[in-house]
Amino acid sequence: MIIGSIIAQPDTSIILAEQSEHRVAIADVNTQKITWDWKPAASNVKPEHVKWFSSVSDAKLVYNGKYILTVASGGGVALIRIADKKTVFYAYAGGNTHSAELLPDGNIVTASSTGNFLMLFKVDTLHFPENVYTKKVFIEFGHNVVWDQKRQVLWSAGLSKLKSFTYNFNCDQPDLVLKDSIELPGHEAHDLFPVYGEDALWLTNNGGVYKFDIATKQLKQADIIQRSIKSVSSGPAGYPTIVLQPNESWWSNEVLDAQGKPVFSQKGLRIYKARWFLENKFSYPANDEVRVCK
Repeated sequence: MIIGSIIAQPDTSIILAEQSEHRVAIADVNTQKITWDWKPAASNVKPEHVKWFSSVSDAKLVYNGKYILTVASGGGVALIRIADKKTVFYAYAGGNTHSAELLPDGNIVTASSTGNFLMLFKVDTLHFPENVYTKKVFIEFGHNVVWDQKRQVLWSAGLSKLKSFTYNFNCDQPDLVLKDSIELPGHEAHDLFPVYGEDALWLTNNGGVYKFDIATKQLKQADIIQRSIKSVSSGPAGYPTIVLQPNESWWSNEVLDAQGKPVFSQKGLRIYKARWFLENKFSYPANDEVRVCK
């Protein structure tokens, strides 16, 4: 379907890290309208903590498509229930937080670029954000985290290395141990996200966009526009691979396909990352339910 000059796919939505209003948004590519959004000030986030969610930097669909995990450059991380926009858990990571991931027991890990660290959180949906147990793990230029349920490791790319970590599965004192480190071409690794339906990861850095085959540990340049890509997301047949390429500073008012054609566009938006509204079977089990570590 073509709406004006905009290419759209039937029955598809995208999740946006949208910074003009410091929010997470869901947009319908058919109508070119935002259909849902979460703003911390309108949620149960305490007023003194709203600043933690300035400049939302990532948003991922989790728990069987019923929740969104988000982070912001202001340092906040939040788990949001889509149905009623309730923030069921939030805390402070700090350090210009760029990404977050769910761990198999319900705990959360984030990546922060300023200070160079991953931060682990014990998730207790009844007691937060004060007195939440946290643990820092060093990684250079922390921008991304992806759980690999097949191998039971956490992947994170920092600067010019792709690292894997094992998780200790300690609910009360979560921790990570470095397992492997793989040299990457280019520098300043930015986005890392599962390739839909494949045992592979999308990786972006200052050298371009790559696809990392996990079994062979081979990295190949992707057939995608290469310059300054902040995020990559793919889907099943009928879904174009989408990217966020800034057209002003570090944001854009449009989401593009792999060849640079608009998929979604709205004047005034400051989109930092965009993901298809699709379940992530690489990282999470089918029919995944909310887990609280006990």
